[in-house]
Amino acid sequence: MVLERRVHSAWQTHAHGLTLIRERLNMSDLSDLASDSVVYKTLLESTLAIPWKIDWATMQFAYIGPQIETLLGWSQQSWLSVDDWATRMHADDRESVVSFCVAQSQAGVDHEADYRALTKDNGYVWIRDVVHVARNDRGEVESLIGFMFDITERKKTEEKLLALQKELEALSFKDGLTNIANRRRFNTNLEREWQSARSKGQPLSILMFDIDYFKQYNDFYGHVRGDQCLTDVAQTLSLALDGPRDLVARFGGEEFVVLLPDTDATVAHNVAERCQRLIQKQAIAHAHSPFDQRLTVSIGVGTTIPCDGMEPFAFIDAVDRQLYVAKDKGRNRIETVQVEV
Repeated sequence: MVLERRVHSAWQTHAHGLTLIRERLNMSDLSDLASDSVVYKTLLESTLAIPWKIDWATMQFAYIGPQIETLLGWSQQSWLSVDDWATRMHADDRESVVSFCVAQSQAGVDHEADYRALTKDNGYVWIRDVVHVARNDRGEVESLIGFMFDITERKKTEEKLLALQKELEALSFKDGLTNIANRRRFNTNLEREWQSARSKGQPLSILMFDIDYFKQYNDFYGHVRGDQCLTDVAQTLSLALDGPRDLVARFGGEEFVVLLPDTDATVAHNVAERCQRLIQKQAIAHAHSPFDQRLTVSIGVGTTIPCDGMEPFAFIDAVDRQLYVAKDKGRNRIETVQVEV
């Protein structure tokens, strides 16, 4: 928020300077500016904006402020026509910005454009061009009068804020202990994949896991070892997935969930068996487990093809019931349900 306030304050200062320039010049002929030393000095002292004027009939620069050389390295005398303006623009910005400005100018509409202006030493500076379309007494476009602002620092700040926002968003979708997706991320992905599967008529599968006798594990080994156990299981489940949109998430406590888009019942059951084998291969000691004193999981598996009227969370409930069937039948097993329309 501090960065945003600083950027906003700086931009207000630039905007105020631009207003003063417009009031003093009344958007008049900038080609006479060089001869008016008082106005010229006021311009330099009141704002960092770089004034320019282009004659509409010839598309030639009638004037551009000498500050342009300090900013970009190109001399004031080298700005002859709009071609110089266009070719000194970053290639990725050129087509869209030039097309926009030409269209707005032809329509007689004042406008603004942000772009990267190339420097003489092959760098670039972010520019905001504020353009006024001047007309003659007959209402015809006569010239374009504008001001260039260096907004590089503002863009850098915006990029930092955007990166921070993305980082915070990523953290909000990540389980703080295991570093896999959290339930919020799972819910978001489920909604998206549910809609996709419904529109395409494709199957969608979900696997739900519960670590067997985890309370006894925590009581015997302590919560630090318990947390490490949860992390180990989470990472093991991640290794079992190979689809680009497959997702493993912590569902809560010692429960995990796997989302498998475009996956039928047979493949989903195979994935469940793979997860089970990988966890068994980890051979995590569990003194209070009846299964060779090794950590095991119970798994509920469900597959459906979503249709109108079906709700994703009702499907989750159906899979969750299969998980508890697996636990009721002795744990360390897989139970499957096919949810029909």
